[in-house]
Amino acid sequence: MKSLRARLLWFLLAAIVLAAGTQAFVAYRTVLNEADDIFDHHMRQMALSLRAGLPPSAAVGGIGAGDENFEFIVQVWTLDGIRIFESAAQAALPQRAVLGFSNVQARGTTYRVFSLQTGALVIQVAQDMAARRRMAGTLALRTVGPIALAAPLLMLVVWWVVSFSLAPVARVRSQVAARQADDLSPLSENDLPEEVRPLVHELNLLFDRVRRAFEAQKHFVADAAHELRSPLAALKLQIQGLQRATDEPTRELAVARLTAGIDRATRLVEQMLALARHEGSALAGARRESVSLSEVARLAISDVVSTAQARMIDIGVVRADPVKVPGQAEALRTLLRNLLDNAVKYSPDGGRVDVEIAARTDAVELSVDDSGPGLPAGERERVLDRFYRSGEPQAPGSGLGLAIVKSIADLHGATLSLDRSASLGGLRVTVRFSTAA
Repeated sequence: MKSLRARLLWFLLAAIVLAAGTQAFVAYRTVLNEADDIFDHHMRQMALSLRAGLPPSAAVGGIGAGDENFEFIVQVWTLDGIRIFESAAQAALPQRAVLGFSNVQARGTTYRVFSLQTGALVIQVAQDMAARRRMAGTLALRTVGPIALAAPLLMLVVWWVVSFSLAPVARVRSQVAARQADDLSPLSENDLPEEVRPLVHELNLLFDRVRRAFEAQKHFVADAAHELRSPLAALKLQIQGLQRATDEPTRELAVARLTAGIDRATRLVEQMLALARHEGSALAGARRESVSLSEVARLAISDVVSTAQARMIDIGVVRADPVKVPGQAEALRTLLRNLLDNAVKYSPDGGRVDVEIAARTDAVELSVDDSGPGLPAGERERVLDRFYRSGEPQAPGSGLGLAIVKSIADLHGATLSLDRSASLGGLRVTVRFSTAA
């Protein structure tokens, strides 16, 4: 049974039937045993009551054939074996009785007999066992009756309680089934049992992640359509210029411009794909590991050192505390590579770029300083937006480098700040990783 409702009902109803049957059997047997004790007690009391006095005649017959009652039979014997009293004619009980209780076969049935000796007399009280069983059975059935009546009522109550308790689950199922494919609004968590609420809560978190992924995809498509239009148009114009070139110098200039345009378009596409990839990782909750920032700095510097050397820019690490942060090594390498690439672009020839890794009291700071012109205070927040480019003309780009840095910093729960470099005079970008518990 895959249905939770059917499984609960089957097990609970089976448990009720089993418990009711066991209780009814035990009660039935208990009542039968207690009825035997009660009837034996009555027989003993009847025999004891006859010790106080006997009928006035020493030889009295039965009470009459028309009034015979074989449920209880009383006989009184002398020690010589003379019956001086009987309550039923032709009882055919043995003349010699075993004192106390015994079972006697007579009249085609079994009698329960109690014999008591008092003085020169023996008093016998007998009861037909068939009659006793009928009365005991009737009494036992009256005891079992309420159990047989309560079991179906309890089963109805259990059926109602299970159905009522699982109604919120059915409601959530109906809400999900009735949704359109683009409806990612959260499900209602009201009136849900504690066992189901965490599942619905996690489902709502999944809806939220999927919604943000869809929104990021829409933004990416919109940005790509907007930003690629200009480079593609420029490439088309440069191809037309190459086609109209009439001499070799003009043709070489057109080829150089076309190559530069292709490089810019390639860089733009790479940056956009990198941004989309890291935003996707943030939404998917990528697995983290312990990453050495010193190793990340070594790899990132190796990625840009050739560009820096071509412009005689001094690039290196001025401080590297041996610290590790939880995160993704490749993503952190991309973060630092973009910061270094940005610093190299905006630094003048023969300039300087410094990397610093410092362990603070409750954080780890990764900083990049350059000797470029820096950024006005009003632009330090705006350059983190996608496709925003500073007004400096000497280093054109796609405007996505710092946006990627911010995306990766957000992925690692780090904060990003831009300020003026006190040591080099240009821009100082600091990524702060919190180490507080």
